[in-house]
Amino acid sequence: MKQLPQADGSSTQGTADTVRTAGGFRSDKTAGTTSATSGSASTHPSPTPIRGVNLGNWLVLEKWMEPALFEGYPAEDEDTLATVAPKDQLAQRIRHHRDTYITEQDFREIAACGMNLVRLPVPYTVFESEPPLGGAWRYVDKAMRWARTYHLRVLLDLHTAPGGQNGFDSSGLIGAVTWHKKPQNVEKAITVLEGLAHRYGHDPALFGIEVINEPVSWPVFFSNRKKLVARNPKDKRYSSYVPMSFLRQYYRATYKRLRRYLPDDKAIVFHDGFRFGLWRDFFKRNQMTNVYVDAHVYLSAAERIARVHSPWAYRLFLRWQRRRIRSMQRVVPVLVGEWCVENEWAKNLDPEEMNLDQFDDAQRRRFAHVTRMQLNCFEQAAGWMYWSWKLEPSPHTAPDALWKECWDFRRCLMHGWLPDMAE
Repeated sequence: MKQLPQADGSSTQGTADTVRTAGGFRSDKTAGTTSATSGSASTHPSPTPIRGVNLGNWLVLEKWMEPALFEGYPAEDEDTLATVAPKDQLAQRIRHHRDTYITEQDFREIAACGMNLVRLPVPYTVFESEPPLGGAWRYVDKAMRWARTYHLRVLLDLHTAPGGQNGFDSSGLIGAVTWHKKPQNVEKAITVLEGLAHRYGHDPALFGIEVINEPVSWPVFFSNRKKLVARNPKDKRYSSYVPMSFLRQYYRATYKRLRRYLPDDKAIVFHDGFRFGLWRDFFKRNQMTNVYVDAHVYLSAAERIARVHSPWAYRLFLRWQRRRIRSMQRVVPVLVGEWCVENEWAKNLDPEEMNLDQFDDAQRRRFAHVTRMQLNCFEQAAGWMYWSWKLEPSPHTAPDALWKECWDFRRCLMHGWLPDMAE
């Protein structure tokens, strides 16, 4: 890995004395000397409930969140954009976006809203310097500095992987899920994680590191395979879901190698891979300490499956989630790493049945009602993080559709759809 300057002027290099093992994974020669004990996987959970927001679309682009970044190019995802756009022109656009989309002012406002954590999605290219997408580490440095200033914690989330881990645009590569099939890509992801741990592991603002975002399960992969089509025909043929056997092996490998750099008080977070219930005894059995399991709970996703848009249906779904979270929380801390207020019942209110003031009030009450149900569910967890902090750069600029308003934390607060967390 390229040697990078640290904020204090020294240098860091994300490499380790490791040996290769079967399956393409590597294992630290000294990784077995971690502080894992034979008790349970609970271990230093945050004493204060975590209340946070995601900084989506800052360092990992998602076209639906800010289409203007893709304007003029035939691209639907970050990887394609970097391929089809002239490097110099795109590099200038990306640099302006990163300089202005999230600034110190955002961190000040996040803290003022009563939040105590930001989840920062980073790409696997975070330490690369080549344009147009290189240099993201400079902004991670800024984020850590701003977090220290405003007493926030940061969860660094590896949001993309070479070859793609779920086929969503948030992975940087629509339709492609080949990361887990190529040992060199798996090793690349782990090496990037080591670099993050080595560079930021002793930063007081660091809460922890999430080792991969949303590795896709069989049901989720096959339900989206016709809608999310890879641009490269070879990727389309080669793509498949991420098996549980692979994911367990990857999680064991990343834990061992990250603990070489991360102090015991820094968390390691594992996404459930859309298989929440299967992780119940995994962390205890593998003697992992200070770990969390991350579940993403979206009502809007549940509605696409059940197609019932009513509070009673939401209540049943959230009661089920509440029981699952409470049960898992007994053995390992749970984070709801992504959620939002979007739901069809609130969005589909008919404006013709009332005047504008009545409509706004009725809509506010509907969104607020569903939000209360969700927060009541998430109280069972160690914490939650809203997706996302913002869509449009200015909170006073309305997105081009009502559903997008739901994904902008600041707009939801303005509308009264979310409670004031600072109270």
